[in-house]
Amino acid sequence: MSGEEALIGKIREAIVGGISEDSEQLTREAVDAGIDALVILNDGLMSGADEVGAKFESGEYFLPELMLTGRALKAAMGVVSPILEKTAERTTDTGVVVAATVKTDIHDIGKNMVASMLTASGFEVTDLGVDVPIKDIIAKAQELDADLIACSALLTTSMPFMRDLINLLDAMGERERFKVMVGGASVTPEFAERIGADATAPNAMDAVKAARALIRSGQSGEDS
Repeated sequence: MSGEEALIGKIREAIVGGISEDSEQLTREAVDAGIDALVILNDGLMSGADEVGAKFESGEYFLPELMLTGRALKAAMGVVSPILEKTAERTTDTGVVVAATVKTDIHDIGKNMVASMLTASGFEVTDLGVDVPIKDIIAKAQELDADLIACSALLTTSMPFMRDLINLLDAMGERERFKVMVGGASVTPEFAERIGADATAPNAMDAVKAARALIRSGQSGEDS
């Protein structure tokens, strides 16, 4: 195993273990060693987050472990996010995204990963954080003239707020203005279709692909 692989492995272990001090320090070491920020994000942070998600789904991890992992990810992302933002290239199939975890839900691991991958892929992302009222999400999207709203929820009791957001957009006459992506551990393609969302994705990489496709479809609609 190379030194780079070993360091990335330690970062992943720090994420899985929810150790914020280690995740931040090891990420700084990786950056200082010249490891590409996308490699750190994908092979270290995202890989660790995926492992935690699998442990949560299997019942090995519970909400306290998820919260610790979220803190470890936030600490590490504070190191790599500025680098990703500097190196990201805007293309014709990127745009402005407003991301948030909906009201009554404070879990942000998935949202943070998606926001980071979108940023690394050239999207301009405004992350509103967690427990965000749907009116605030829509207001920010209007303010920024966003192309896409990305909503996350881990708790099944919070998922109806995604439906409420789409219904409110309809009531305001703004539904055609914004594409809406939804995600979270319990969010299925069937749920997304049922509430009228434009897309969902099982992971951050697929979320970027879905976002690009939605942007392209929106551009095609404007051209026609």
